[in-house]
Amino acid sequence: MRIVVAEDLYLLRDGMVRLIEAYGHQVVATATTGPETLDALLRWRPDVSIVDVRMPPTQSDEGLRAALAARSELPGLPLLILSQHVEQLYARELLADGAGGIGYLLKESVFDADQFIDALERVARGGTAMDPAVVAKLLSSGSSNRRLARLTEREHSVLGLMAEGLSNQAIGQRLFLSQGAISKYTTTIFGKLGITDDDSNNRRVLAVLTYLNEP
Repeated sequence: MRIVVAEDLYLLRDGMVRLIEAYGHQVVATATTGPETLDALLRWRPDVSIVDVRMPPTQSDEGLRAALAARSELPGLPLLILSQHVEQLYARELLADGAGGIGYLLKESVFDADQFIDALERVARGGTAMDPAVVAKLLSSGSSNRRLARLTEREHSVLGLMAEGLSNQAIGQRLFLSQGAISKYTTTIFGKLGITDDDSNNRRVLAVLTYLNEP
């Protein structure tokens, strides 16, 4: 994969570049400011990018705003936000187009290289990779969606884990259920949400976006 890394802290940026290259991927550009990030994303059109939220010149939300601007120019541009902060409004804006290819991880929650690269590759394929804390923050105001109100408590649990990017097998292990049971739950969830696309992976993305992208 061709990857852009946007992170202003040298040690973290250099570490990510080395990690990515160790897994056989190519870092085509790095950026240390919001404007540099936007320029790199539009110039290289990478397979996926890692973008910090708070970057120079003001250390507020330049990185995330650059990511949003790039995605508006290049719809569906895969982005993995890696930050110490949950920016709820901007996270919803990223999810709003329903295109998938979005991840939002908190730096403090990344403990495993394989898991991180798996999340990066999943986002590059158009999937989602959401930190549990981000999911909780997005849902903290409650949901007004009538379709989501149809879900049982167990179905909400399955969909929440799906939002984190877990496979049916991993969800089953987390909930102490068989993979077959999880498959039945996901089919029911798709039906209740009115998602009928034949592509199973795309249905998962649409279900997750419906779950997360609520006012």
